[in-house]
Amino acid sequence: MLDVKERGSRTRSTLGLVGFLLVLVAALSAQAEPPSSKLPGRKPDSKEPWGAFLGKAAHEAIGLEYRVQHPSNVVFLNTISLYDIVKDGKLGDPKRLSELVRLLRPDITDTNALVLFELKPDDEESRREGRQQAGRYLAALNEVVKPDKKLTGGTGFEGSLFLEFEKGGALWQLSWRTPEPGVTLYRWSYRRKKPDASWKERVAQKEEELPGEKIEQRGALAEQAIRGAYEGGERPKGFEGQVYLPVDCR
Repeated sequence: MLDVKERGSRTRSTLGLVGFLLVLVAALSAQAEPPSSKLPGRKPDSKEPWGAFLGKAAHEAIGLEYRVQHPSNVVFLNTISLYDIVKDGKLGDPKRLSELVRLLRPDITDTNALVLFELKPDDEESRREGRQQAGRYLAALNEVVKPDKKLTGGTGFEGSLFLEFEKGGALWQLSWRTPEPGVTLYRWSYRRKKPDASWKERVAQKEEELPGEKIEQRGALAEQAIRGAYEGGERPKGFEGQVYLPVDCR
């Protein structure tokens, strides 16, 4: 993930023929005609597994959504090391961090709220791994921060984002929850194509596991659409509510 300045300075690519529309709707049945943009898909010579794009997309969306929800806070995402978090967050002396931990990068660290989140897929093994990692980050940070700057695992962070591929096409949902301090679990789900249904009907459809062939088909586009949608570090003014990204694949 890129920080706000880096994202703001990045010029939009004109490669590829993938357009996406972003609109945040106050109700799922609302209609809007937002402007479109073009983003590249997966590089033809990429050897990265398709499923990895969904993990990156989830981290991108959840981290940036946290930052959007806390605009006044200093929030570090997972490109920033513990050393820089302590230094730039003015938490204490980063030189006290051991060489073994100073380059570790938590997924979300809020140095105003003094909380930290580790993002993992929603399964028990990943949850245990997230708990261990969050604990390691907190232990390392709290060894070197000032007494009034101790961090804890964050709580109460949850949400969802919808991706619709082609008008009336299949609907993907990314949802996340924080069932224990410091561990945020995410999952992707799928709703079958239903062109003439309203948003309320679409969302009420049965959730299914995202098919492997769909991940291969659209996985890269999901990551690119999410990254472009949050470019600039804020949502378009005048919209509140559910995050909705119709992605037009040509």
